[in-house]
Amino acid sequence: MFYIEAKRISIVILGALLNAASLNFFLIGANVYASGFTGAAQLLSSIFNDFLGIGLSTGILLALLNIPVLILGWLKVGKGFTVYSVISVFFSTLFLEILPLVSISNDIILNAVFGGVIAGVGVGITLKAGASTGGMDIVAMILSRLKDKPIGKYFLIMNSLIIVIAGILYEPENALYTMLTLYVTTRVIDTIHTRYEKVTAFIVTKKTDELQKAIHDTMVRGITILPAKGAYTKTDKSLMYLVVTRYELYDLERIINEVDPEAFTNIVETAGVYGFFRKD
Repeated sequence: MFYIEAKRISIVILGALLNAASLNFFLIGANVYASGFTGAAQLLSSIFNDFLGIGLSTGILLALLNIPVLILGWLKVGKGFTVYSVISVFFSTLFLEILPLVSISNDIILNAVFGGVIAGVGVGITLKAGASTGGMDIVAMILSRLKDKPIGKYFLIMNSLIIVIAGILYEPENALYTMLTLYVTTRVIDTIHTRYEKVTAFIVTKKTDELQKAIHDTMVRGITILPAKGAYTKTDKSLMYLVVTRYELYDLERIINEVDPEAFTNIVETAGVYGFFRKD
């Protein structure tokens, strides 16, 4: 258990480091903006510095923007999920303050693409570990649960605002490069982590009762249990069928590995769910 949690925290910290590196080494110097609250903090930092003469760093603004959202996540999403998000936000802020602001390339396209790739890897591995980078991840997740709409819709709204404001206040060309960065980031995240909000798990196991109890101790999800038999071994087993959100997938995988490492699990992409499905 300790090894699993230590590995999870290490992945979250690595994701925060990559997120900070994408900003300080590529995006900030090129005046190209990242996605979500990171991009919002970056844009606000530019506005404070360029128009108000107030030197507020991206890292500090990112932390301030995340405080109310993390409190909301603690109440609405889950304590475990939010704790790891707090770790991600804390280390993102720390690395943004520690890493130097340098320009590796003067080519704005290279900065936009490589900054987007590195940010996408950071966010993708963080999501895959069952945490988030905070900010828009939590807001979009809560709205997606309540409205049962794709989470990408809310990212699109937030990122569109960043692009529009950046285009009005600065060069319109920079807004176009920001669109390129956001596209690259999204594609990389989709490659690393499932793009679907919900997935269906089919679990064939001999330890039905223990596994059912462990799942329900962690998450409130309905489970359908069907009798099953191995075609080769003729052993009686059970087929457990349940639908979870992508943010719960890491916990489900951990539970299965702890309770029944020999269980056969098939994760299937779920385009939609009709009828009762707990959203909050």
